[in-house]
Amino acid sequence: MIQRTRVYYSPAQRSEMWDRWQRGESMSSIGRAFNRESSSVYSVLSPTGGIRPPPRKRSRLALTLSDREEISRGIALQLSLRAIAAQLERSPSTISREINRNGGLDAYRATKADQSAWDRAHRPKQCKLANHPVLKRMVAAKLKHHWSPKQIAGWLKRTYPFEAQKQVSHETIYRSLFIQARGVLKKELQQYLRTQRAIRRGKQHSKKSEGLGKITNAVSISERPASVEDRAVPGHWEGDLISGSNNSHIATLVERHTRYVMLVRVKGKDTETVISALIKHAHKLPTELYKSLTWDRGKEMADHQRFTLATDINVYFCDPQSPWQRGSKENTNRLLRQYFPKGTDLSVHSQATLNRVARELNERPRETLEFETPAERFNACVASTG
Repeated sequence: MIQRTRVYYSPAQRSEMWDRWQRGESMSSIGRAFNRESSSVYSVLSPTGGIRPPPRKRSRLALTLSDREEISRGIALQLSLRAIAAQLERSPSTISREINRNGGLDAYRATKADQSAWDRAHRPKQCKLANHPVLKRMVAAKLKHHWSPKQIAGWLKRTYPFEAQKQVSHETIYRSLFIQARGVLKKELQQYLRTQRAIRRGKQHSKKSEGLGKITNAVSISERPASVEDRAVPGHWEGDLISGSNNSHIATLVERHTRYVMLVRVKGKDTETVISALIKHAHKLPTELYKSLTWDRGKEMADHQRFTLATDINVYFCDPQSPWQRGSKENTNRLLRQYFPKGTDLSVHSQATLNRVARELNERPRETLEFETPAERFNACVASTG
């Protein structure tokens, strides 16, 4: 059997790998830069869950290599432990422990003892969740409701503003999930995260945009009123379709001012089916809260003029290949993939199921809403309409 040669990376190479990973490069790309397979890169990144470990440093109180060489010379000169301790201005018990844990008087070697001490010191720091079981249970419960770590951290800060023991940063939650050596949050809770990756990706990880079609008589997003652009008033929505296997689709709508989500079951992607479903849904909302709809240039909205005629709701279309012009909708689509994974049949979900998912999303606190929920904001808008 041919054995594969084990690959070793220098500290400088490992540092470069982490730099590339944090810039958003894929493992395959990093591997090519080092002329290695992506699995070799994975072995470097995975032990800490894709989270760059902090640089290690010695405590200022720890014995240095120079101190250990002085101990070795003292042993060779047959000095007493107290005499060695006096030279180093250390406690005799410190010198005694150092010698005994590294082979005793006959086998003590300064270099070997220094490396052993460095290895023993490589222990993970216990995080806040390990010492606060009530906080740990609250975080686990919210994760099971598909809240993101940032939503949990923001909600805790807003709910318990004067109780530091009930607050935790989102980074601490991520580290507890991905660095399993801490053993605080169970690995099974990772399945409730929006992206069910084995390791965490960097913030700059790029995402591909989708191709868009051509719509006749489309009104460009550039003609949309400024009040819609700055989210100053409610009633302006962004829409899209998410697709699954067997030609199955769900229409998704997000209100720009409140980030309130509504899901509509559609039986097909053809424009007649989609437009009819959107018209039926539009009649369920007060006219004050449904003034415009922004969509991409998918062919399902080819009959947009029929929608406007039936509802008196203006439809605006994004520029081709410009998903950032519907930022709320793009973010929501990523959220929805927790519930409706790519490649699954979406037609098996009833409208009641879609309503339940939408309600769960709307009851999550959002950082952009100062950790209020979309439901709270939207209900306030409904109440203001009388």
